[in-house]
Amino acid sequence: MPAPRTSASPRRELTAREAEALRALLAARAAAGAPGAPRPSAARPAPRRKSSARKRKQAARRRPAVRTPRERGPWRARLLLVGLATLLVPVLTVLLAPATSAPGSAGVAADPAGLALAARSTLLQDADAYRRLQAEVTARQAELQAAVEAERSARAAVATEQVTVGSAAADLYRASAETRMPVLGLSADAPDTTPDVLYRQALADRAAGDREAAVVRAERAEAAVQDAAARVAAAQDAVDAATAQARTVLAGVRDTVDGLGPAVAAQLAALDTVPAAGAQQERNTAALLRWQSYLAELAAAGIAPPPAAALADPASLPDGFSPALDDAGQAVPGVAWAVVGNRPVTVLPAETVAAVSSALSRLGRPYAAGAAGPDAFDCGGLTASAWLLAGYDLPATAAGQWAAAAVVPASQLQVGDLVVSDGGADVAVHLGEGEVVGASAATYQVGVRPLPGDARAVRVTLPAPATPNAPLPASASGLGACGALPAPAGPVSPAWGGWSNGRIPAEALCPVARGHALRCDAAAGYAAMGRAYEAAFGSPLCITDSYRSLAAQVDAFRRKPALAAVPGTSNHGWALAVDLCGGIDVAGTPQWTWMTEHAGRFGFVNPDWAQPGGEKPEPWHWEFGALL
Repeated sequence: MPAPRTSASPRRELTAREAEALRALLAARAAAGAPGAPRPSAARPAPRRKSSARKRKQAARRRPAVRTPRERGPWRARLLLVGLATLLVPVLTVLLAPATSAPGSAGVAADPAGLALAARSTLLQDADAYRRLQAEVTARQAELQAAVEAERSARAAVATEQVTVGSAAADLYRASAETRMPVLGLSADAPDTTPDVLYRQALADRAAGDREAAVVRAERAEAAVQDAAARVAAAQDAVDAATAQARTVLAGVRDTVDGLGPAVAAQLAALDTVPAAGAQQERNTAALLRWQSYLAELAAAGIAPPPAAALADPASLPDGFSPALDDAGQAVPGVAWAVVGNRPVTVLPAETVAAVSSALSRLGRPYAAGAAGPDAFDCGGLTASAWLLAGYDLPATAAGQWAAAAVVPASQLQVGDLVVSDGGADVAVHLGEGEVVGASAATYQVGVRPLPGDARAVRVTLPAPATPNAPLPASASGLGACGALPAPAGPVSPAWGGWSNGRIPAEALCPVARGHALRCDAAAGYAAMGRAYEAAFGSPLCITDSYRSLAAQVDAFRRKPALAAVPGTSNHGWALAVDLCGGIDVAGTPQWTWMTEHAGRFGFVNPDWAQPGGEKPEPWHWEFGALL
């Protein structure tokens, strides 16, 4: 006989309605099938009597049949059973189906990848909702500012009218009766003064009208002040409502990440990565695996990262945790220690775990100045995006993030801290082991790189400083924003990112038109050039070629061997060249002339060999920068 099935967790208890329906079903079933229940007996044939039997049979045909309650009872019970059985399908499903595991227990381990996908979808939706609400807050604040300015103007108008009315009233109060009413000076004894008196009376009447008009204007100005004040109050209410909604969404994000668990966070870190090339890919992979191993260790030990608020004070930590100490024996706020086996392990807040996983999930994504995702990032955009998915709203720039978060000493640097370098021009997320993950203008991608030597750190999960941190001193590195290299003095190699010509993944590029893509800085320059071109000609740039994969280069060389470059040598294979049409492809046209005059402002040049009179004139071919 098979052993009875057991469950790791108790089944759901029946509701009162389900329990009542179940009792009714069992009672009806018992009534229908109980021993001794009355059943209709079989009719026995009566002795044959010719006349009387025939009469009774005919009479029975004339009379409607009447069934006794005893005959109707079984069918009524059967119908009741059918109805109750239909009602109780959910009940029986609950009773017979195996119980499911509670969230956070066996179910998490069963499918962390699926839970990670669901969590990522939820977090991205909430982040988008928060950004929309922030945009609404900004719009409402602009409306509030306009309303405040209108109220200020209205109050100034009231003050002006009050001065006018007050001055007129004071003059009238001090004036004599004849001054206020010159007509009182009319006299029959001096008829020659009548014109002068009437003139003065006309002036007095005009002054009285002016005073009345000033009073009306003052009353209207006061009403305008009241209206403006009401608009200010309404605008302030709108700002407060949008702000409260945004805070609610952000709190919901923190609630979501607080419940992820380390196994799900480990899967989250690998969801959206893009392959890099060569040594960069090896470094990215090693950092990702190290992070996932750390989370797997926590999961195996049954340690769930607590919320950041629970770890902010080392003197008041949840049960099972102890203060983390630096090399000098000082407690480190914002993290804790837990014992795994026979050694302490640093436990990060759930929000930090989510932020680090989100940052790692962007590995290989392209760099684009001013971008904050979801497909391209600059250094501040990456860190702001990662922490937004952990429930924290940060400024979009490295300098702003340095100013807004709590500074931590180098001796207490922890995984997840924001590492700011180059005088506040660059920022990345600390990964430990002397590495950070960030979006680099030098490599044109999100990747893992060494911890900068001049790094300063802030911890997002600690309370923000009462006043912004002082700006960092300027760096002498000569690098630009996000580690951008200085502008070259001459032609440069088109190779970038460690890729081979024509083997750059589409996810590492940015689109410029349907079916066309370039390296993201070239794409930004192309977009700006396109806007200027459309303003000049009323039509968009016409493009026929941009990035060409190696296979596309082989095909182009097969079809046009006299025009196409040898496969693997074309600058199209570096996503740094475009072929344009719509008049630009013909030298001397207004469109081509415009390009020769303006394209350089956006980084594009027609190389010497492609210019009219060059080695192989191609007026349609334009490259981003002076390339070797």
